[in-house]
Amino acid sequence: MSDKQMPSHARVVIVGGGVMGVGLAYHLAHEGWGPEVVLLEKAELTSGSTWHAAGQITHSTSSFSLGKCVDYNIGLYSGALEAETGQAVTWHGCGSFRLAYTEDEMDWLRHTLSVGRALGFNIELVGPERVGELHPFYNLDGVLGALHTPDDGHVDPTNVTMAMAAGARAKGVRIIRRCRATNVTQQPTGEWLVETEQGSILCEHVVNAGGTYARQMGEWSGLQLPMTSMTHHYFVTDEVPEFRDLDRELPVIRDDRKVSGYIRMEQKKGLIGIYEKANPNTVWEDHCPWEAENELFEADYDRVMPWLEESLNRMPIFAELGITRDVHGAISHPPDGNPLVGPAPGVRNYWCCCGTQIGIGWGPGLTRELAHWMVHGAADISMRDYDPRRFGSYATKEWQVTKAKEDYCLRHEIPYPHFNRLAGRPIKPSPLYETLKAKGVVFEEVYGFERPRWFARDGVAQEDHYSFRRTIVDDVVAAEVKAVRERAGIMDVTAFTKVLVEGPGAYALLDRLTANRMPQKDGSITLAHMLNRRGRIELETTIVRMAGDRFYLVCAAFFEQRLLDHLAQHRDGEEVTFTALSDSWGALSLNGPRSRDVLAACTNARLENASFRWLSTQQIDIAGHDVWALRMSYAGELGWELHMPFTAMADVYAALWQAGQTHGIADYGSFAMNVMRMEKGFKGAGELTNEVTLAEADVLRFARTDKEYLGRDLSLNSDLQWVCAYLEIEPDGKIDGHGGEAVMHDGRVVGSTASVVHSPTVGKGLAFAYIVPEAAVPGTALEVVIHGTPRPARVLAEPAYDPQNLAPRTDADAVAAE
Repeated sequence: MSDKQMPSHARVVIVGGGVMGVGLAYHLAHEGWGPEVVLLEKAELTSGSTWHAAGQITHSTSSFSLGKCVDYNIGLYSGALEAETGQAVTWHGCGSFRLAYTEDEMDWLRHTLSVGRALGFNIELVGPERVGELHPFYNLDGVLGALHTPDDGHVDPTNVTMAMAAGARAKGVRIIRRCRATNVTQQPTGEWLVETEQGSILCEHVVNAGGTYARQMGEWSGLQLPMTSMTHHYFVTDEVPEFRDLDRELPVIRDDRKVSGYIRMEQKKGLIGIYEKANPNTVWEDHCPWEAENELFEADYDRVMPWLEESLNRMPIFAELGITRDVHGAISHPPDGNPLVGPAPGVRNYWCCCGTQIGIGWGPGLTRELAHWMVHGAADISMRDYDPRRFGSYATKEWQVTKAKEDYCLRHEIPYPHFNRLAGRPIKPSPLYETLKAKGVVFEEVYGFERPRWFARDGVAQEDHYSFRRTIVDDVVAAEVKAVRERAGIMDVTAFTKVLVEGPGAYALLDRLTANRMPQKDGSITLAHMLNRRGRIELETTIVRMAGDRFYLVCAAFFEQRLLDHLAQHRDGEEVTFTALSDSWGALSLNGPRSRDVLAACTNARLENASFRWLSTQQIDIAGHDVWALRMSYAGELGWELHMPFTAMADVYAALWQAGQTHGIADYGSFAMNVMRMEKGFKGAGELTNEVTLAEADVLRFARTDKEYLGRDLSLNSDLQWVCAYLEIEPDGKIDGHGGEAVMHDGRVVGSTASVVHSPTVGKGLAFAYIVPEAAVPGTALEVVIHGTPRPARVLAEPAYDPQNLAPRTDADAVAAE
């Protein structure tokens, strides 16, 4: 059958022929699925957003997972793809610089340097003199330094896509052009029917790689895929006389502060790309016209003029030249700027490969990971930041536009740690939102919820203290930690995912999906991990056996849809129902050595160990409301999580707060919670990812060997390429690290950090790091490269705080005797 003929069946149908769709076809072919893949394109390959991309790619990224993708892509573009297919991709390996004008920008580059070292990149931090040597035409006034990434470059987007298409075809993929899909619906069999202008195809897997059409394509199948089309300019100048006799291509310059974009050579001309920091432009908010092909818009010089003028100041040799070409095209922007790559929410075998604002820079690497996910059951990098299920029903079209505009304006701003994006908020305030706001809380958005981060004191404001270094905020967080460790603290944890699983088949289903022993008695609690078929960690959840065949599951907020999908897709005839309670039930966390005293003043329930044991739950009365009290503590102290309907939240919080006054109760937020879990050596979502098995994550104590469960053998018996080690790091009082930093042993890189904090309790830095097994032995001396500087570190054998785990089990008599 020729490419032009429409088959009636396929294993995979990819809709969309840009760099993302073609990249996925290429990588599925390399995983052995080539003859079973069909790609449909309504016009010609690359005729959407791909063809007008500027085509730059850089190792300058602070994202560890994206860094892996970028490095793969550069290797593909710089030789591997052309060697495989024989098709030229027009790679320009000119290198690049990212400039810094302020100390904050220098700190960003130092952190990026540390992440780059962990990934093995050719990367260095240089002074302006070195920039001037390699790029003598750039005005470096005010420049303090730059990150030099010599292996970077740019590539022709169409050539790359056509070469991958050739590679896909060679392995059996059928690519059908001039064939527009008109509908995608799931059949009673679970298969997908893709209707097109040339007929219909029935398939097991369907992939939405529709670019600027992806959102409206999702609506065919009842899906809400949040993204907005934003327009971006770049300009090509007349030929530059100074370029005519150059014997090499100048490096790409990324100037985030002055130009808000990039400047490079385009043959013997100049190219200037701008992401304006005000009044960004959206198009096609409701519907991208199907007739659009190689679509460009008239340049809006007024909108970009301040940055265009500054680009001419930075490149004076451009100042007297004309503009020979302006490119003003549409690009998809999800609300947080990260692509949508992975399963669509609530359905089986509908995959998203869209929402990618930097398709050439990120695309092939991400599509390789998506191919691994589809074929083998898990990707090889953490996909949490790209999983389409990270958004919920709160992501309305109006909210999507608001957040996309915000993201566009932040494209060339410093990505400070914990930067708080405020546009479009609040979207899901908890019942305590106004109460906590009046107390000075600084919120963060988690799966739409407003979760407390920390509580401002004496006029301290978050926006005044963004930094890669310690600030007064760290002192505030230390005070919150101290309050919980010494007295009592209360936190609104309503953002947790809360799912009720019930029915005659509930136990059997959960037992098949969890590595730990299921809770056997009513009121008992188990911490469990669910795995995928590759033996990697899908998610961690607390399972509460409420009564009989009724179970209550609690996990991180952004895993709600992943949990619901995992349960639904692995049900095998069991009679069981799933009910998400997160939008109607709230929760409070009460912790600290005085927490029992505080709770006892608000309930008649018996709270001593004999009556209310550790890792158990009871329904108790607080302020006239029935509340489920779970005796557990992520802070590692005596404590309870209190779960209740929204209608009870205000009364219960007020009662606990009032009762806590004589015990020094304090509000605390997620920053303090994160410090305390690290002090206790509790692994979190940053460590428990789809990249690792139970053995690699060092959580085998939560795994049973005497039962069968999904992914069991692959997870327990995997060859350990790395192990999650617990480290203490010598502090310097200024900078603590932010994750992704290189870990070194005897002068060589042996892994990277996943999470890093400064512990005010023990006075050290603490980190989890994935490192080679031979370096993970307790007591081993290591170094962690923080902001480019190696810092002494040591592998710990036990938690830095309360290693015997006595604090959570403290009895009432012991507290009274203190």
